[in-house]
Amino acid sequence: MATVDTDDLKRVPLFAELESRQLRKLAGLFRERTVNPGTTVVVEGQMSGVGFFVVGEGEASVSVGGNEVATLGPGDHFGELALVTESERTATVTATTELRLLEMAFWDFREFAHANPDVTWRLLQHVVALLQKTG
Repeated sequence: MATVDTDDLKRVPLFAELESRQLRKLAGLFRERTVNPGTTVVVEGQMSGVGFFVVGEGEASVSVGGNEVATLGPGDHFGELALVTESERTATVTATTELRLLEMAFWDFREFAHANPDVTWRLLQHVVALLQKTG
């Protein structure tokens, strides 16, 4: 299993201001995987895993109700709502190119968040912003 590079995590706004020590600990919680173009990573309306994902390389499309609503690239992330709610996925994410993903299980993130309240606060701000967009 490949070691996750802290530089990949520094590109993520939730983690950008973490100290080097925190980034190294966080990197140890992620697992890297490569996905082929056309592969669906998560499916809207399904309990498809318990992961939070960071795009390391490549691109993916995000669709809701069958309509493409966004494109993800390096430094983007998805699955953060699953970190909080442990509920069904709110969107479908499909690789449009070969995709290098960093994946973390919600229970690993939860432990890290308890020890790093600044990350918890940024996640809360991000989730509120998402809710404001949809509301």
